[in-house]
Amino acid sequence: MGKNTFVVIGLGRFGKSMAVTLHEMGYEVLAIDKNPALVQEMAQIVTHAVEADTTEENVLKALGIWNFDIVIVAIGNDIQASIMTTLLLKEVGCKKVVVKAINELHWKVLDKIGADRVVFPERDMGVRVVHSLISPNILDYIELSNDYSIIEIIANDFFSGKTLQELDIRKRFGCNVMAIKKGSSFNIAPSATDVIHQGDVLVVIGHNTDLLKLQAKAE
Repeated sequence: MGKNTFVVIGLGRFGKSMAVTLHEMGYEVLAIDKNPALVQEMAQIVTHAVEADTTEENVLKALGIWNFDIVIVAIGNDIQASIMTTLLLKEVGCKKVVVKAINELHWKVLDKIGADRVVFPERDMGVRVVHSLISPNILDYIELSNDYSIIEIIANDFFSGKTLQELDIRKRFGCNVMAIKKGSSFNIAPSATDVIHQGDVLVVIGHNTDLLKLQAKAE
């Protein structure tokens, strides 16, 4: 199964954060904005960057936008452009449309017109949203600094039935398991002999590159 392909529309701080993160993780990314300076800047970073007005249906059709797996609408403060773009993306047959909302009213409209997911950038950092999109087993992603983060991983077959000692996450991946959630119980600083079961949630801290390696095992 191939990797998902992404479109990011709107290259403000949130959109740029998502486009850069996705590209760094090895995904194909098409970045779109009306501002030529922003497009030029992103052209050096992502797979493709295009200057275009996404409120025009013929523009979306010319780009063959429905061929991409996930389209992220990260348009800044132009609510009308955000709504029109979302509406047209669904009309031309895009499979999954994720849209940045500016306020509650905007969220309600986006929800009504068929956005598959609505995010609030003030609450959901671009990087966190990326991780939740690419890996359904990642519950949360908290950026501590440019290099270090905490993630919550749902244990799948790779983890299930093994002790922390057997998994040896610190040695193999360079990460540390800080806690294990089992239903409503929360085991802080688990011991090496604690067994992990399917569906347990592991709270892991580590360097971003190491976390990515571990995350690959959770997909």
